[in-house]
Amino acid sequence: MTPRIPWRKRLLVRLLFTSVLIAVCSVAATAWLAVTTTTSALEEEQGQDLAADNRILAQLSGYAADHPDWAGVGHTVRTLAARTGRRIALTTSDRTLIADSAPGGTPLPPRPAAAVDPLHTDTYTEFGAQLSGIDPRAVGPFRLTAPEREKLDLVAKKEQTCFDHVGVATSVRHVPSGRPYVVVGDAGDTGDSALEIKVGCGRVYGTTAQTTDALDAPTATEAKALGALTDLTRPCLRSRDMDLGGSLSLSYDTTGRNPVTGRFLITGKDGERQSDRTARNCITDARRTQLEPYVAPAAELFLGIGDQTAPRFDMSRANKTRIVGAAGLVLAITVAVTAVVATRLVRPLRALTLAAQQPPELHARAPVRTRDETGLLAEAFNDLTERRERLEEQRKAMVSDIAHELRSPLTNIRGWLEVTKDGVVAPDPALLGSLHEEALVLQRIIDDLQDLAAADAGTLRVHREPVRAADLVDQVAAAHRVAADAAGVALLTDSDGTAWLDADPVRMRQALGNLVSNAIRHTPAGGTVTLTARHDGDDIVLTVADTGPGIAAQDLPHVFERFWRAEKSRSRRTGGSGLGLPIVRHLVAAHGGTAEAQSEPGRGARFTLRLPGAPAPADVS
Repeated sequence: MTPRIPWRKRLLVRLLFTSVLIAVCSVAATAWLAVTTTTSALEEEQGQDLAADNRILAQLSGYAADHPDWAGVGHTVRTLAARTGRRIALTTSDRTLIADSAPGGTPLPPRPAAAVDPLHTDTYTEFGAQLSGIDPRAVGPFRLTAPEREKLDLVAKKEQTCFDHVGVATSVRHVPSGRPYVVVGDAGDTGDSALEIKVGCGRVYGTTAQTTDALDAPTATEAKALGALTDLTRPCLRSRDMDLGGSLSLSYDTTGRNPVTGRFLITGKDGERQSDRTARNCITDARRTQLEPYVAPAAELFLGIGDQTAPRFDMSRANKTRIVGAAGLVLAITVAVTAVVATRLVRPLRALTLAAQQPPELHARAPVRTRDETGLLAEAFNDLTERRERLEEQRKAMVSDIAHELRSPLTNIRGWLEVTKDGVVAPDPALLGSLHEEALVLQRIIDDLQDLAAADAGTLRVHREPVRAADLVDQVAAAHRVAADAAGVALLTDSDGTAWLDADPVRMRQALGNLVSNAIRHTPAGGTVTLTARHDGDDIVLTVADTGPGIAAQDLPHVFERFWRAEKSRSRRTGGSGLGLPIVRHLVAAHGGTAEAQSEPGRGARFTLRLPGAPAPADVS
């Protein structure tokens, strides 16, 4: 027969196996997720960074093309940095700082990311096209005046209307200088000559050519700029044995790459293609000279954070080895720690299990050796055992007290009925009155027990309504004034007429009545019992104070316990049933309040009921 493995060893083995399995799965899943997520995130981030860098360069190049200096570029740099999350810095060629989105004193990255020069562009300045040469947004003296633009826009609109009449869809767009041109269909600024219409409607469809000539002809601003450009181009061409056969003209290239053309006389020995390229170079150099006063000087663009460059994630063999090694180390540490923790965990759990398996009447405690979760569990178990033991003692005492309280009136009633039945005593009015009094005592005890049972079950109902605290105090005082006068006790009241409660008046009279009857019963003749009602912040405080012998300090914590009496020798006739004060506490708690007792031996007792206040009804002045 196979020997049976003890339960604690099975628990330890299962715990170890579960911990190892969880650790292996966690490490493997974490490593795979980290590698996959990091790789894809870096790839995506690199693509986003490149797009963001292109946007930064394009906007700064556009700023340089439209401004003669960098004086106001700081706002643009800070806006771009906030939008892209990059550190952006502009410096001159000798590293003199122009603008920087980082705080002052932050070191620059080791190398510039690009040069910002609208006259010598060699990187992306527009999405979808890599341009070289002059930024098309650098127009300088070719920028149209507002009247010229309005005049050409009107001509372009007329040409567009002409196309609409013959069923050709067109749109009007503008080159950076402000000159309009007409585009057929959905053609964009792509430089596609098959889709861009730069001639008038009359030239295409045989109508009048006035519209076309007006749209193609240079304005006064452009004619002046072309004349200056021609003068700047001639020396270069002549130095290469070339000359203009006329003057330069505008080609209206929408991309801005070749906006100026001319007719050349070729006097050199080079081929025509070489001569055309040489002429274009002369025109480009002349345009740079002409635009130089209108654009910002060249600057160096730095991107990044501080002097650190972004690390590149490389899933090489070495990196994979590092990941595997780290995962193995984590696994080994996890197994070792799990073994130690499991061993320490099983020992106190076994002691706790043995204590829980003891018979209930022994009320066994579990030893507490640690301050961890297991130790806290053992402390909670011991607290539960102590509460169970106290409840058991209270249950036994309550059953004994209930039996005693019910036995006394029942014994009296039974005894008098038996002697009356045997004819020993005649059933005169005095005997019947005594029996009736005993029945009332018995009924009062039963009613008190019923109230306590309802409070314990959570079924104690209260019917709230606005109640003036002063009226409540007066009603209770009036109901007990006869008993107070019979005992020679003065019953006084002191109330704030503005204090209101949202309470059940019947239940509150019952609670105050129990306190007043107790106070009258424990106050000697010539003493006083005082009922007060007053405001205390948002609360209403009801107090019942007497000038009786008071309650000893060791007895104060027990006054609200069931069947408790300060003087154990008192009978139920002089000391009550011992249920009045517990009922008071439950009734006040049902209203969201608290009940407290204060006393000094020889100076009387003071019971305080603190309840939430309520606003006065609207119909009460």
